[in-house]
Amino acid sequence: QFFLVDSGGGPAQAGGSLRLSCLVSGVTVDVLSLYGIGWFREAPGKEREGVLCFGESDKETYYSDSVKGRFSLSRNLLGNMVYLEMTNLKPEDTGVYYCAAARPRSNDCLAASKYQYWGRGTQVDVSN
Repeated sequence: QFFLVDSGGGPAQAGGSLRLSCLVSGVTVDVLSLYGIGWFREAPGKEREGVLCFGESDKETYYSDSVKGRFSLSRNLLGNMVYLEMTNLKPEDTGVYYCAAARPRSNDCLAASKYQYWGRGTQVDVSN
C-alpha cells in the first residue's frame, strides 16, 4: 500500500522560510523510482495548483511561476523523503500543501490529474 505523509506546515512571517517534508512508504525503492513526486497547494476558494515537481527524472524539476526563485525541491538518497524548501514566503503562499505521486513519470508534472496517490495535506499560514 502506497502512503504519503506530508508535514512541516505551520505559521510563518512574510519573508520567512519553511521546509515541508513528504515521507513515502509502502513501496520498495525500485518501485518508488518509477513514480514522480510533486507538491501542490490549495488556497481558500481556489483550485489545487501544482507548485513544484520532479519530471521524468529527478534531474528535471518544474515550477509554478509564482514560486520560481523562492521554492526548491530535494530528496534524500534513499528517495523516500521529498522536501519542499520555501523561502521569502508571501501571504499568497498560504494554503494546504499536498505531496503526491504519479506513475508514469512525466514532464507535465504540475497537472494534478497525473497523480494517483496523495498525502493528507499540511497547512501553511503566512502573515505580514
